[in-house]
Amino acid sequence: MPSDSPAPAPIQRQHILLVTGLSGAGKTTALRVLEDLGWEAIDNFPIRLLVRLIGPPSAAAQTSTPPSLAQDSQRTPLAIGFDSRTRGFDPVDVIERVKGLSQREDLVITTLFLDCNSAELERRYNETRRRHPMAAERPVRTGIQAERELLEPLRRWADAVLDTSAFTSNDLQQAVRAQFARTAPQDMAVIVSSFGFARGTPPLADLVFDMRFLDNPHWVPELREQTGLDPAVGEHIRQDPAYDTVFGQIRTLLATLLPRYRAQGKAYVNIAFGCTGGRHRSVFTAERMAQALREDGFSPTVLHRNLGSRAADEIEGPKG
Repeated sequence: MPSDSPAPAPIQRQHILLVTGLSGAGKTTALRVLEDLGWEAIDNFPIRLLVRLIGPPSAAAQTSTPPSLAQDSQRTPLAIGFDSRTRGFDPVDVIERVKGLSQREDLVITTLFLDCNSAELERRYNETRRRHPMAAERPVRTGIQAERELLEPLRRWADAVLDTSAFTSNDLQQAVRAQFARTAPQDMAVIVSSFGFARGTPPLADLVFDMRFLDNPHWVPELREQTGLDPAVGEHIRQDPAYDTVFGQIRTLLATLLPRYRAQGKAYVNIAFGCTGGRHRSVFTAERMAQALREDGFSPTVLHRNLGSRAADEIEGPKG
């Protein structure tokens, strides 16, 4: 006989993000972005006090009753930053405490570890002339190595590891927004960018297409100082026998992938086209693909990272 009892109210789970990592890898920047996204952010928090901060299990979790307004206000997503400088820091103790809290039905706890290669960390510290917290009077390199060894258990255990070695501050902000926005935008943001391989691959690109197989306008004297935004350069690129075929294949691939990314709730997709210098082939192709995506119902943003770079024979490779 069916029961007349009302169905239990769903448990309102509080999201907690623990943000840690190597000193200088970007924890402060990440916490600022999270705060902008609506998280309550606390830095340098002693993890031994985490249970007191969160409080006991909610009434909804214990009795399946609807939460009160006061309880609901306590469920604002909470981002907690800590690292080797935090008082009483012990990676093994942190892991055990969080494992215990993760058993609670009213909590969702995620750990983000910010990593960075040692050479880049050393460059950042030397550039800012800050003292590494574990270096004391020793070289920065020694402090970085000591901290890396101390934090290795946390790095292995963390749910997500974000390597910021090649990130600018804006790159890190974009990565955090893409992964931890409380709610996705109304529609997926599509970014179509161009870049030059000679100046490094964009660290946040989801899809990278190498256009260096095309005939290079750099070696045509009257086109060298122009860019992929100029009609003469575009016409030269389109005359390459492989161009139309490859462009059509990439467009078909994106027409398949982008709706699936959207269905999965992905907030951002960065599609990057690269050539050697980032001024001709990649620029033209990015512009054309953005127009094709508009025709397919998307609203892409177009970015040209190296459009203003100097044309240099030394980086363009052998003359085609």
